[in-house]
Amino acid sequence: MAEARPYDGPPVSFDVTSLHGRRAAGRWERLSVGDILERLTYSFPEREALVGWEGAYAYPEHRRLTYRQADTLTNRIAGALLARGLRRSDRVLMVCENSNEAMLVKLACAKAGLVAMPINPSLAADVVAALIERCEPALGIVDAELLGAAERAGARVDVTIPIGEPSGAADGACSFAEFIAGASEQEPDVEIHGDDIWEILFTSGTTALPKAVMLSHVYTYIAGHAHAISLGRGVQVEGDVVITDFLPMIYHVGGHILPPAAWFCGGTFVMGRRYDPQAEAAAITAERITGIFAGQSVMVQALADALEGDPDRFDGHSLQVLMYGWSQVSPELVERLKRLCGEQLSLVEIFGQTESITNHRFWVEQWPEVHRERAPADNYVGVPCPMLASVVVDPATPGATPVAPGVPGEAVYRSPAMTAGYYRDEQATREAFRDGWFHSGDSCVVDEGGRRIMVDRYKDIVKTGGENVSSLRVESIVQQHPEVAKAAVVGLPHERWGEAVTAFAVPAGGTRPEEASMLAFCRERLAGYEVPKRIVLVDALPETVGGKVLKYRLREEHTALYRG
Repeated sequence: MAEARPYDGPPVSFDVTSLHGRRAAGRWERLSVGDILERLTYSFPEREALVGWEGAYAYPEHRRLTYRQADTLTNRIAGALLARGLRRSDRVLMVCENSNEAMLVKLACAKAGLVAMPINPSLAADVVAALIERCEPALGIVDAELLGAAERAGARVDVTIPIGEPSGAADGACSFAEFIAGASEQEPDVEIHGDDIWEILFTSGTTALPKAVMLSHVYTYIAGHAHAISLGRGVQVEGDVVITDFLPMIYHVGGHILPPAAWFCGGTFVMGRRYDPQAEAAAITAERITGIFAGQSVMVQALADALEGDPDRFDGHSLQVLMYGWSQVSPELVERLKRLCGEQLSLVEIFGQTESITNHRFWVEQWPEVHRERAPADNYVGVPCPMLASVVVDPATPGATPVAPGVPGEAVYRSPAMTAGYYRDEQATREAFRDGWFHSGDSCVVDEGGRRIMVDRYKDIVKTGGENVSSLRVESIVQQHPEVAKAAVVGLPHERWGEAVTAFAVPAGGTRPEEASMLAFCRERLAGYEVPKRIVLVDALPETVGGKVLKYRLREEHTALYRG
């Protein structure tokens, strides 16, 4: 157990008169993301807090970190940041993939009263340059293998995390080890309030310049606790929770829901460097993982393939909860996973976004008949979690008017896990929060039982011959074809239909399906107006690192498909 440390801050004053307008900002009372690890040192200091899978750490001594070790290292990083002269709310640019060092840099920013500003390394250089110009970072931390991308965008590089082969010069930069050498292990003496912004995340920017989403300490606490309730199921003692993810944690909202969920249980978070279903299966086996966010349905399928493909190496029976998002899994895949992992496995789809991440939840075990009869063609996302207020409204009617059951509308949200707005973009913030709700841009239907069905992003709905077609619904059908590994559906300009429903399909390994057979497969399962006019075979789909298809790229590259 950790020993109580004497208070060494400024003199404490107390307000015992005011009953409103109070500000809990002292170390003894505040709500700060930087305090999460430190508080666990008083209960389970030697329990592992953070484990990096192969490649997700720069230094061998950082591969497996207890709560005490992780908190001490985070203090040293925070002290090093402040020693560079950074002041309250200065931004720290991060061009990093998953690593234990990068994760602790983010927590150190929270400890030091600074703002982490991680950027997706796959963004175009001109986009990164525009985001840097908007947010004006005071210091830059970059993975060695990403130096070239950072320098092409004009990013400042002050510190390098030595992972992979250096891809640039980084003149004048120091290594991570040099940066923290000699730094104090003491907690920084800074004032922090729960409503302070500690991280700026950027939207995917698939239709315009990414928006800078402002996230507070309160946001992360609420989001982490909400997901701890879901991911902590099935274990006898809450501290036995071991959660893993191999999708981006540094520059994605998953970093606000998965690591904190493990830590709020007093458990362990195991982080992979990049998405790899074989590595996921190995981590599940070796670390006795109890909860995983497995990504979208095709990624869940890939994990099942890995577990089934090498049963002598991999064992999924420690899994209690498998969380996924963006698309519904099939009943057949659920049965397969239960066979591979055990009947104790619970599956839940979540539905949210960076701006609001307490999420809807659809538990397969809660509504088995609905799932068996309607999935995956209907993307059921369930009901709001207790931390989220949400209604489906008519986007064309002022005043957030709810739609009737069965009528598509826009999902809008209220929650304490809500963005404070878009940094330096008041117009976009006012538009998003009109009528006192956050407008998601997602089209949903409410069924007779109050459950939400995601129809599509409004920008991805195909308007064809006077009908609105959900691209997600058509994709779910095309992907059920036995010779299709993955599919994406967009609307392309068409003289007769306005937009033609068009599918792009990646063949399953070793196959070359005929377009006629795929179209016949769709006609048996879709309404006539939903059936694609064309199904085009492609080797790969343009995707984000999280597996979301960049549909604007498909539209741009194939806009002339129906001409001539």
